Amino acid sequence: MLAAYYSQRGNSDVLTVDEIATPGPGVGEVRVRLQVAAVNPTDWKSRAHAAPMDFDVQVPGQDGAGVIEAVGPGVDIGRIGERVWVYHAAFQRQYGTAAQFTVVPARQAVPVPDGISIDQAAALGIPYLTAYGCLFADGPLDGQTVLVHGGAGAVGHAAIQLARRAGAHVVATVSSEAKGEIAAEAGAHVVVDYTAEGAVEAIRSAARAGVDRIIEVDLTRNLDLDLAVIVLGGVIVTYAADAADPALPVRTLMTRNATLRFALVYGFPPALLAAGIAEVTTGLAAGDLTPLPVVRFSLADIAAAHDAVQSRTPAKVLVDIP
Repeated sequence: MLAAYYSQRGNSDVLTVDEIATPGPGVGEVRVRLQVAAVNPTDWKSRAHAAPMDFDVQVPGQDGAGVIEAVGPGVDIGRIGERVWVYHAAFQRQYGTAAQFTVVPARQAVPVPDGISIDQAAALGIPYLTAYGCLFADGPLDGQTVLVHGGAGAVGHAAIQLARRAGAHVVATVSSEAKGEIAAEAGAHVVVDYTAEGAVEAIRSAARAGVDRIIEVDLTRNLDLDLAVIVLGGVIVTYAADAADPALPVRTLMTRNATLRFALVYGFPPALLAAGIAEVTTGLAAGDLTPLPVVRFSLADIAAAHDAVQSRTPAKVLVDIP
C-alpha cells in the first residue's frame, strides 16, 4: 500500500511517502480502505517528540474515514462494505490513517450515518471525543453555562455543538471576526473576542450568574480570566499543553471551590468513549453537527499538511488518500 511514514522522530522532513506492506486484520480487527485522513496536533507532536520509536516504521494519523474491506476472526463479515470513521488508529499501533489502509479494533471503526460526507466523517475522532469527554465528565449540561475557549478550533467547534445539543448556554471566545463567525455558526449563543479590551466584562454580561464549566485550550494564558468568571464550585477542563505550565493561585482556586480537570482523550475510560461515539452518531443523524472549513493536501504533501496544523492553520486539515 502507499503510505506516509517515518523511521525516526523529528521535523516534518522525516516523513516519507512510498509503498509498504499492507497490514492484515487480526482477531477482533477490521481493515479499512481509507479515502480521507484528518491531521490533528497530536500527529505532529507524536512525530516530533524526542522519545524512542515504538516501531521501526510508523504511519501517522489518528483520524480518517473510508470503507471496511476485510475483517479478522471474531468480527461479523457483514461489516465488509460499511462506511466508517476511524479513531485512535496510531495510538500504540503502527498503522495510522496517512495510508491507503489501516487496521484497527472493530470498535474503532464507527459506522457513518447516511448523508454524512466522508470529509466530515474523517474529522470526527480526536476533536469530538475530546470535546465530549471535557464537557460531560462532570455530569449533565442542561441549564448550565459553558465557556468554550478557541471556539473556531477543532475541539472548540465540536464542544460548542455538543454543549448546545445538551441544553447549555454557550459562550465562546475567539481571536478574530472571521473565527467569530465560525463559532456563531456552530451554535454559540455569545461570541467574545478575547483579544479585545473588556473580554471579562463581556463574558460576565453573557453569563450573569457565572460560568459553570470552562473548556480550556490555553490554561496559562486564560486562568486569570477563568477565575474571574467561574461560579462557586465550577469546573475548568484543559485538554492542551502548548504553553509553559501555569502558576496555580491555590488560595483563589480554593475560595472558588473550583475543580481543575486535565483531559487527554487517549486516557478516557471505555464507557466515556462509547457514550461520546453514541452522542456523535445521534448528533450527525439529526443534522446538529456541522464541519469546519477545510484545507486539503495530497498524501504526497503530508509534510506540508503536518506543518499547516503546527502553524495553526484556521481550518481543518484533510489529506486525500489515492
